[in-house]
Amino acid sequence: MTVHSYVLSQLEFVDRHSLTYPFEERGLQFGDGVYEVIRVYGGNYYLKNEHVDRLFRSAEAVKIDLPFSKDELHASLSELLSKNNVTGNAKVYLQATRGSATRDHVFPSVPANFYAYVQDMPRPEEKLRHGVSAIVRPDIRWQNCYIKSLNLLPNVLAKQEASEYGAYEAILHRDGKVTECSSSNVYIVKKGTVYTHPETNQILHGCVRARVKQLAYQEKIPFVEAAFSATQLMEADEVFVTSSTSEVMPIVQVDNQTIGNGKPGNITSKLQHAYAVDANIADYSIVGK
Repeated sequence: MTVHSYVLSQLEFVDRHSLTYPFEERGLQFGDGVYEVIRVYGGNYYLKNEHVDRLFRSAEAVKIDLPFSKDELHASLSELLSKNNVTGNAKVYLQATRGSATRDHVFPSVPANFYAYVQDMPRPEEKLRHGVSAIVRPDIRWQNCYIKSLNLLPNVLAKQEASEYGAYEAILHRDGKVTECSSSNVYIVKKGTVYTHPETNQILHGCVRARVKQLAYQEKIPFVEAAFSATQLMEADEVFVTSSTSEVMPIVQVDNQTIGNGKPGNITSKLQHAYAVDANIADYSIVGK
């Protein structure tokens, strides 16, 4: 996997090897920052407006003053792909922190730090075609999961536990009610209707989630935003998760229990196909059959 040479830092382009921050940096010491991951297909951004808007919402929620406008960031992100000659599938990571200052819990009067870089990222075609497994674990995160902050230790621990279990994802619940996953939103399908947790402070308001909701309406698939239980998860006809890196990923096994017939279901496949068409993915025929 290639990390390209040019990095966008404070809206200037530098070689990635020359990008350094002081050790007293708020993101390093407090997780005091926010981030985004934007998908790139065939050299073009997918849902870039939505991700930039959410970056600004997250920054506002934690009182980080970003040192640029949305228009300036949009222009620089486009130039980032151009400078790195990106023509294939990739992802762009963006991060803003409160800045570099002597360690103190109180906000310092310093400018925010920001950088963005691009990394090659092929589509997970085999997983999309055949589905993946998941585990169910308690959601021990904080109460403001709608903010896409750097405070990801509970997510990392859940994802690591899933990996050690041989699973793709960890599905999280609070007192038996499913919220989302360690790095994606989660849905069940029952009798042709899609269910997912409503947009509250307990889940990330996913950009792909919002687009899948639109695609469901477009495909005339009933879509209900209502919390469901871990028991309902296990009894679902289909389960899938969404994110910028997972796209519309079928979950065919949860905690060693087969979901449905153990294969990606019809509703999931329809949404995979609709997503791929919407994202202008040339090889979308591998899913949605």
